[in-house]
Amino acid sequence: MDRRSKHLSSEERGVILAEHNRGSSQQAIGRLLGRAASTIGRELARGWQADGSYCPMAARRVYDGRRARCRRRSKLVEGGATYRFVHDHLVHRGWSPEQIAQRLRRMKPDEPSTRVSHETIYAAIYAQPRGGLRAAMIDALRQAKPARGRRRTTLAGTSMAPDSLRIMNRPEEIEAGLVPGHWEGDLIKGAFNRSSVGTLVERRTRFVVLCRMRGNGAEAVLDSFTRQMKRLPAALRKSMTYDRGSEMACHPELLRRLKIDIWFCDPHAPWQRGSSENTNGLLRQFMPKGTDLGDASQTWLNDIAALMNNRPRKTLGWRTPTEAMADEIAAFTATVALEARI
Repeated sequence: MDRRSKHLSSEERGVILAEHNRGSSQQAIGRLLGRAASTIGRELARGWQADGSYCPMAARRVYDGRRARCRRRSKLVEGGATYRFVHDHLVHRGWSPEQIAQRLRRMKPDEPSTRVSHETIYAAIYAQPRGGLRAAMIDALRQAKPARGRRRTTLAGTSMAPDSLRIMNRPEEIEAGLVPGHWEGDLIKGAFNRSSVGTLVERRTRFVVLCRMRGNGAEAVLDSFTRQMKRLPAALRKSMTYDRGSEMACHPELLRRLKIDIWFCDPHAPWQRGSSENTNGLLRQFMPKGTDLGDASQTWLNDIAALMNNRPRKTLGWRTPTEAMADEIAAFTATVALEARI
């Protein structure tokens, strides 16, 4: 007999009941069903009644109870400490399941019982019964882009960026990411392109700075980028890489104010600012397309940047950008102190 399952079905239990009542032996019932005699014996023992009869429903209850007890207990039990950690970081901090799983691994490397994989987190989310909790957790997951690989176009021509500032002339150390202080800039546009937010991403640490914009033009970019970047230590303002958008028409003045090198990407080459493109995609979780960004306060943007900077990142070995930036600043301070003593 070709059996599709190793578990006894309701029909097979019915055959066992009928044959047992007829007085058939375990071997005979096993041959009839294509099962081992020991399988029939265990089934009869599970359904054994005080009067010596066999009850298939009682056998099924015993079988289901034993199956439930032998399953591995879920680590994400609602109300447990690990569940609360996963829920809070997913819903309130906007971390991805993979970021949460890796942070748990770093926090308690010697306690496997407190760790979960990102697949376990996904399974737990979708296993939730229908309701507000499930909806909140699913909504917290990052949504995939509707289309990928679309080429980006800008309104600016190539004359705005002098040949001397083309990315092909950028020093090798920036491309290699050996030292901090090299940034990539861009704008996130609001509804109908009538509002925007400036984004700055440090290439080595993925540290994010968001800039409130009073308009979309070159003067607004100049003022907002100057205001926010002047808050950074001078040692962390080495260069900025940008596309050829018309909003960078005031780049000579920006260069003068910040004493920073500026490099322009080739037309239709967003991969030359990969850190910025990736970060803007993540920021859309907080600023969905079609949102009016004109009323965005700098305080609100700082809160979003803090959420981004305190998420562990795979490219940083699951450190957060804040941790990576702190390490870079500490290393720089130590180097300066050593040179001063010499």
